[in-house]
Amino acid sequence: MTEYGRGYGSEPWHPEDPLYGDQGSYGGQPQQSQWGGQQAQSAPYPQQHPQEQYDGRWDTQGGQQPYDPYDPYGQQPADPYGGLGTDYYGSQDAYAQQPQRVQQQAPPHPQQRQVPQQQQPYPSQQFEQQQYEQRQYDQRQYEQRPYEQRVEPGFDDTAEGDWRVEPERREREPEHAFFADGVDDDDPDDNPRGRRSDRERRGKKNKRRSGRACLVITLVFAGVVGTVGYFGYDFFMSHFGPAPDYEGEGSGDVQVEIEPGSSIMQMGLTLKKAGVVKSADAFSEAAVDSKNDKSLQPGTYSLRKHMSAAAAIELMLDPKSRNGLTVREGLRAGAVYELIDQRLKLKKGTTKQIARKDFKKLGLPSWANNSANIKDPLEGFLYPSTYSVGGKAKPETVLKEMVARANQVYEKYDLQGNARKLQLDSPMQLLTVASLTQAEGKYKHDFVKVARVVYNRLKPNNTETYGLLDFDSTVNYAKTESTLDTGSVDDLRKFNDPYNTYKFKGLPPGPIGNPGEVALKSAINPAKGNWYYFVSINPEKTLFAATNEEHERNRRIYEKEREKAKQ
Repeated sequence: MTEYGRGYGSEPWHPEDPLYGDQGSYGGQPQQSQWGGQQAQSAPYPQQHPQEQYDGRWDTQGGQQPYDPYDPYGQQPADPYGGLGTDYYGSQDAYAQQPQRVQQQAPPHPQQRQVPQQQQPYPSQQFEQQQYEQRQYDQRQYEQRPYEQRVEPGFDDTAEGDWRVEPERREREPEHAFFADGVDDDDPDDNPRGRRSDRERRGKKNKRRSGRACLVITLVFAGVVGTVGYFGYDFFMSHFGPAPDYEGEGSGDVQVEIEPGSSIMQMGLTLKKAGVVKSADAFSEAAVDSKNDKSLQPGTYSLRKHMSAAAAIELMLDPKSRNGLTVREGLRAGAVYELIDQRLKLKKGTTKQIARKDFKKLGLPSWANNSANIKDPLEGFLYPSTYSVGGKAKPETVLKEMVARANQVYEKYDLQGNARKLQLDSPMQLLTVASLTQAEGKYKHDFVKVARVVYNRLKPNNTETYGLLDFDSTVNYAKTESTLDTGSVDDLRKFNDPYNTYKFKGLPPGPIGNPGEVALKSAINPAKGNWYYFVSINPEKTLFAATNEEHERNRRIYEKEREKAKQ
């Protein structure tokens, strides 16, 4: 666009332009507008008659039309090509097309010419001719180049889009590293033939990219399949496969404390947390399969890490692995105190003094200690079991745990309700019957009959013992002894102690030991029978009698068996 908005635009000069009439750089004389002022000097212009047009140039009988500066579509001052059929170097263009003659009316005089309503949207024929001749020239120049330096016309390999720039001056857009290969098509050292054609290069790049894309898809698909397979296998094993378990006996050493009242699954969870077994399920399955699920007891154990579940169970059943304190069924309170002193490495008698001093702080039930003649308030409440007793534990803590365990069991069997059913004065008497059953009965399968003998002898109207129990176990408890040779009956009846059942009718003031669960259940549900006497011949045979004469016959059998055992 030229100065002041003039040029070959879509709109001609408007008469209201202040420079209208100024011919500007074309060298014409200034003139006034034809709508006022001095009339402009008009350039000589031929009369209107049919003319011939040669590719945009007006000619009258072969002559050249004078140049009209006000006509943007008029004739140019000079032909830059020097005539038709030649290029701008002056050489004959063999490829130039001869113009066709077209009859057309000469344009009207500028003063008579009307402003066109709409301009043509495309370049003039003159401009098209120049473009065509330029392409012909470029084609000849391309064919004259050496083969290595040829670049196909129309190939745009520069930022400016000029395909005529030399190949070595071009800067290709960097290719992404993922799609790049080891050979550069533009490097003559890598490719002796120079630059490949655009179609061939793009084709090979597309092939390379397609191959890489296939490889990526394959790898992704393989990863997906592998992930699905892994999680599928894990899901199958966790729901249908065997429980995870270690192999072997393990290694190292670890102390594990299993809380009282723990189930098999809870024991397994404790062992898993300590690193002993790999899973609680494996431990539970091994315990049930080996039928040891009821033999495992709470307590503190010395185990090893990464043990198989079966090996862990076997070691837990070994007494050597238990660091806890085990209270045997029927054991007296005095013996329990000694065990605690030994386990905690305390001076002998320390735990006994604490028990006598602080027994009211240890959680005994309200129905306990209802007799002033009780020798030990904790007797019968130190329930037989295995307790976790660490090296830094305190005696009162251990005693409190034993009492709490006894309370749980006694509540479970409802000692208060069952004492009323058996016409006993208190749950304490029922617990005392259980302790007598535990002490007198040698074998557990005889406990229900032994408990029946106790209840039969307590009857005041019996003519066999006349309400006396006559148990050696009570005399031994009173004397803090444990012997079969307690002396003659006459001497025993002279021994003055509330626990001497040879002298005092009925039950002793309290339990004479800590009964276990079997003795407790036998005292609650004794067998039916009229027995007043019994004697154990061997582990498989105990003789019961309803009269003293029958009992004497059984005693003679017992003496013979003892003589055979001595021989």
